Amino acid sequence: MAWVHLVIALALAEYLVFGMAVARARGRFGVRAPAITGNADFERYYRVQVNTLELLVVLVPAMLLFAFHVDPLWSAGLGFVYVIGRILYFFGYTRAAERRHIGFALSMLPTMALLAGALIGALRALA
Repeated sequence: MAWVHLVIALALAEYLVFGMAVARARGRFGVRAPAITGNADFERYYRVQVNTLELLVVLVPAMLLFAFHVDPLWSAGLGFVYVIGRILYFFGYTRAAERRHIGFALSMLPTMALLAGALIGALRALA
């Protein structure tokens, strides 16, 4: 489980780094809080942070459940693919919205696999 915990910690640290990037982008693009619109460049940074939060809500419990019911190393591996996918998503999306797709897929697909495995594993445990 230590690998699972490490990858979860990496995903959470990554989210904090994205938050700091949003704060820097506010200053660079002149978007004063609490505004979240008005500059397309800033809005892409903000969307990376918000979309990452939306996926983290599913990723973290799915990783823990998958690790418990299926396999901890596979859980950590899929979670690591998510972390890499989010990095690609960040760099792609902050440059141009149409460059976000590969990173999005590499973070959404492992999240979906973890959730599906967690559900199947839990159902098997009930049977």
